[in-house]
Amino acid sequence: MENIHLGRTLTVLMLGAFVSILNQTLLNVAIPHLMNDFNVSATTVQWLSTAYMLVNGVLVPVTAFLIESYGTRVLFITAMSLFTIGAVLCAVSTNFPLMLFGRVVQASGAGIIMPVVMNVFLTVFPPEKRGTAMGMMGIAMMFAPAIGPTLSGWIVEHYTWRILFFMVIPLAVLDILFALKWLKNINRLTKPKFDFWGVVFSTLGFGILLYGFSSAGDKGWTSFTVLGSLIVGAIFIILFIVRELNMESPMLDFRVFKYDIFSVSTVVGGLVNMTMFGAMLLLPIYLQNIRGFTPLQSGLLLLPGAILMGIMSPISGAIFDKIGARPLAIIGLLITAVMTFEFSRLTDATSYSHLMMLYTIRSFGMSLIMMSVQTEGLNQLPYYLGSHGTAMSNTMRQVAGSIGTALLVTVMSTRTTFHIAESSTLYNEDNPFIMQDIAALGQEVATTAGVPAETGVSLALQSVLGLVSSNASINGINDAFIVATWFAIAALFFSLFLRRARKGKRSGSPAKQP
Repeated sequence: MENIHLGRTLTVLMLGAFVSILNQTLLNVAIPHLMNDFNVSATTVQWLSTAYMLVNGVLVPVTAFLIESYGTRVLFITAMSLFTIGAVLCAVSTNFPLMLFGRVVQASGAGIIMPVVMNVFLTVFPPEKRGTAMGMMGIAMMFAPAIGPTLSGWIVEHYTWRILFFMVIPLAVLDILFALKWLKNINRLTKPKFDFWGVVFSTLGFGILLYGFSSAGDKGWTSFTVLGSLIVGAIFIILFIVRELNMESPMLDFRVFKYDIFSVSTVVGGLVNMTMFGAMLLLPIYLQNIRGFTPLQSGLLLLPGAILMGIMSPISGAIFDKIGARPLAIIGLLITAVMTFEFSRLTDATSYSHLMMLYTIRSFGMSLIMMSVQTEGLNQLPYYLGSHGTAMSNTMRQVAGSIGTALLVTVMSTRTTFHIAESSTLYNEDNPFIMQDIAALGQEVATTAGVPAETGVSLALQSVLGLVSSNASINGINDAFIVATWFAIAALFFSLFLRRARKGKRSGSPAKQP
């Protein structure tokens, strides 16, 4: 390891992490504007998020190999450069294919940045100080995705979506210049042999599997595309695991799962991601599509929670260093489970302030869990498995987030359909009481609007059907939040098995197995 200036190194890494995560979350609010500008459907424009996620998911498993082959400095500068080039392409894109290509280039950089940053933190800090250090990194990881929708909503309402990309370019360029001047190699280069078939199996396996999960929300779990993708993806992942376990120097070392605390923390982290990602998707749908709040209003609703998470991240990290992850995880997951359940009781009249309070308290619970659980697991691993543990942990979280999102979207859509069908048995022409009420309402509408009675009844019927559809959607979202609550309860159960990791070895060789 070269002599490093810790403050400068961390500044470079945290700025890179902040910029990449911020840009990832800015785009969601701008989706309707992109559909209009490029004249594409919702299914097509969704590829901007799907492709980004797929490239991320494919790259994360190979980051351990890249870190050990090229070192921190070269890899981080390359990743930030790719991210910046992608942002430029997106900002100037005149058609959808160029925009999509820009997002893929961006993702190829962003997918490398976070594992590199985490690996550096694990290398330069001893286990007893990692909680505080990872808590500081949590500011970038938690604050960026939460201020993203607010900032994006304000820009999209008043200016052009292109600013969302132009604004990150100077920050990214500045970070590259800082990296060229300050960043040095943190890890020793072991120059592992390139595993061609390992790369092929992992790329196809994780790529196809993530595509299957991301498609389930639109196409349904029983569609040929989804089932075929899940089966083929699983086969390639099994081939990848078998190959890596039989290699002397694997690209991604699955022997990290021999360490019990790492295994438990990975399960808890995955379940937390399933809970968190689902809510991040469901809440904007409820706020904007059903309640009619503007993108800026829905973004502002998330802001107090974002600020609280940013403040709490280093505090919970410092507490973790003293007492470990288990007490933090139990308290945090209790709060998260209760607040997620409260989100399953939404109505068409739930107040803005009540929603903000629920989200803020839920964010407080999340701030106790996110970094502490992952750090506890990584602390158990010896030095030589650090990059593999980081890559594995991030891969599992990525896959879990995709599964959670797909599951909750499917629950929301199928239960919405169920609630509409259930209401249709009540609101039909054979029900004399309902028809009598609609006729009375139609007469009132006709009198007020000065239209014929038949038109009044037609307008009243449309109004009732709209109400039925809206209530069914709310009930569908509520049902999805119930499922998300069970994810949180499952995470709470597994967190009971967490314990403090013994201070990990600062050195070691693959020959020393647990």
